[in-house]
Amino acid sequence: MMLTRPDDDTLYQALLCRDAAYEGFAFVCVTSTGIFCRLTCPARKPRRDNCRFETAIAACLEAGFRPCKRCRPMLRYGDTDPAVTGLLSALDAEPARRRTERDIVALGHDTSTVRRAFKRRFGMSFLEIARLRRISSATMTLHEGASVIEAQLDAGFESGSGFRSAINQLLGATPQAIRSQSLMKAHWIETSIGPMLCIACEHALHLLEFADRPALPTELKRLQQRSGHGIIMGRTIVTEQVEEELADYFAGRAGTFTVRIGSHGTPFERDVWRALQAIPAGQSQSYSSLAASLGRPSAVRAVARTNGANQIAVIIPCHRVIGADGSLTGYGGGLWRKQWLIRHEQQMQGMAAGTHQIR
Repeated sequence: MMLTRPDDDTLYQALLCRDAAYEGFAFVCVTSTGIFCRLTCPARKPRRDNCRFETAIAACLEAGFRPCKRCRPMLRYGDTDPAVTGLLSALDAEPARRRTERDIVALGHDTSTVRRAFKRRFGMSFLEIARLRRISSATMTLHEGASVIEAQLDAGFESGSGFRSAINQLLGATPQAIRSQSLMKAHWIETSIGPMLCIACEHALHLLEFADRPALPTELKRLQQRSGHGIIMGRTIVTEQVEEELADYFAGRAGTFTVRIGSHGTPFERDVWRALQAIPAGQSQSYSSLAASLGRPSAVRAVARTNGANQIAVIIPCHRVIGADGSLTGYGGGLWRKQWLIRHEQQMQGMAAGTHQIR
């Protein structure tokens, strides 16, 4: 394992040789073109004096470089680790299987390495994800009318008290109460700038956040408290619509969304969120102008707080609100993502305008 960053000459040599050993460890920013690439990019190699190297995509974007369209360094964010994809595939094949660290070792992986990789990408370990999948499966069994003992055994719990505790911790309800409880389903959606957690019922979207957002655990808890619904892993018709519309958005094909959004928050908060959706893609607005548009010019701080409380990232575009001086200000998903989203939308609008002129 590399514990120190190689020097730039070593990284440049890796770029020339397209050395896969450095894949995902560092990226080359080409100053003559303004783009950044994987070190395995098949494009013509830049001169040494036109290269600078960064170890994180965020640093490349914050420095103003665009992702290369040939090697697409951001397309499969976090997928460069075969341990992650391999374990997720195994989980999909046998979601109800009870897994321990011994199973990870048996597949040839180091448990500490796997834990760090999953924590970086999803904010939880592989075993936590596997456990969540099992409990979600059991919850569906209960919701369909099976007995508690049937659901417990299906989920691989030997202890009834352990099963009841796990269900109560996940949903805030006893197994017996779940049969009459409405459920929302959570699903990971891959995007160009990181995985997002989508939570939806059969009728509306209730949460869409980047997996590494620090406030995500708090948002999940607040969502359960406000809605009174349990959350399990799974997909709904709404999930599929969100996935399709996000794919169009990140591919630059569409800048608007039609998915129905669940009604949460106070009347004032809902007014602010509707105002955010009214800001056209490719444009931005200050907190003060947003407050003025609501007829509440003195409520700038309240607007800013409500902007930060938005739990439907991208679709309710809080990233389009900037400081009065043009600064990006805060963004729960990270300032580098805010910058990326604004530039992406500006490029989409530019392409649309160019197409209109040609016609």
